Amino acid sequence: MQTQMHTNIPPTKSKDWRVWWQLTRPHTLTAAFVPVLLGTALALQDTSIRFGLFFAMLIASLLIQAATNMFNEYYDFKRGLDNEESVGIGGAIVRDGIQPKTVLKLALSLYGISILIGVYICMNSSWWLALIGIICMVVGYLYTGGPLPIAYTPFGEIAAGFFMGMLIILISFYIQTGTVTDTSVLVSVPILILVGGILLANNIRDLDGDKEFGRKTLAILIGRKGAIRLLAGMFIVSYAWVFILIAMNIISPWLAIVVLSGPKAIKATKGFIGKTIPIQMMPAMKATAQTNTIFGFLLSIGLFLGYFL
Repeated sequence: MQTQMHTNIPPTKSKDWRVWWQLTRPHTLTAAFVPVLLGTALALQDTSIRFGLFFAMLIASLLIQAATNMFNEYYDFKRGLDNEESVGIGGAIVRDGIQPKTVLKLALSLYGISILIGVYICMNSSWWLALIGIICMVVGYLYTGGPLPIAYTPFGEIAAGFFMGMLIILISFYIQTGTVTDTSVLVSVPILILVGGILLANNIRDLDGDKEFGRKTLAILIGRKGAIRLLAGMFIVSYAWVFILIAMNIISPWLAIVVLSGPKAIKATKGFIGKTIPIQMMPAMKATAQTNTIFGFLLSIGLFLGYFL
C-alpha cells in the first residue's frame, strides 16, 4: 500500500466514468456556468450573441473550475488534510485509489485545453484577455497550491467571488460587446458575493478540521456564529442589491424574479445553525451552492424577459 504524508492511498478501485466525474466536484461547476450565462444575457441588451464565443467561454470556464478542484484534491492530500472520511471532496485519491500524480496531470491537461480555447477567444475578441486568462489560471492553481495557498487565508472568499464570479461575467460580456459597462459591473456584484458565499459555507463546514491544520480562514477568524451571520448578510445584500438597481432604473423590474431563489438561501442559513459535525452541514452547503445557481439563472431569465417583452 502506497503512503504519502499521513494519508494512505487505498487499493485502486473501479475507475469508471463516475470516479472521474466525481473528481471534478460537479456540484461546484455551476459556479462557472452561471457567470458565463449571465454575462452573455447582459450582452444581449447591446448586441447579437456570437454563440461560438459563448460556448468557448463556457467550456473554458468549466475546465478551469474542474482543474482548480483537482489541484485542491491533490494538494489537500499532499498536506495530509484529506482521508477516506473527509466530507465534500471528490475522493479519487483517498477512496478510489487514483494516483496523486494522475490527478495533477489531469488538472494540468485541462488547463492546456483551456489555453487552446482561450487562443480562439482572443483571436475573435482581444489578446488582452490572454493576460487576464493567465492570471485567472494562476489564481486557480494558487488557491490550494504554492507555499501559501489562498484557501488557507481569510482572502479565499474574495478571490473566489472576484475571479470565479465577477470577472467571468465581465469577460463573457466583453467578448460579445467589445466593452465593459457600468451596468455589467453592477449586475455582477451579487454573483461575486454568492460565489464567495459558497466558499464561506465550505469553510464553515470544515472549520474545526481547518483550525487543526493551521488554516486561517475567515470562518476561523470570526468564529462559527459570526460566519453564519456573515453568510446570511451576504444573502441579504445580494437580494437587496438587485432591488436597488431596479429602483434606480438601471435594470428591468423583471429581474425581481430572483426572489424565487429566496427559500434556498433561508434553508442554507438555517441549515448551519446549531450544527458542528461536517456531514450534518452538507445540506446547508448544497443549498448555498444551489442559491447561487438559481439566483444566477433567474437573473439571466429576467434579462431575457426584459429584452424580449
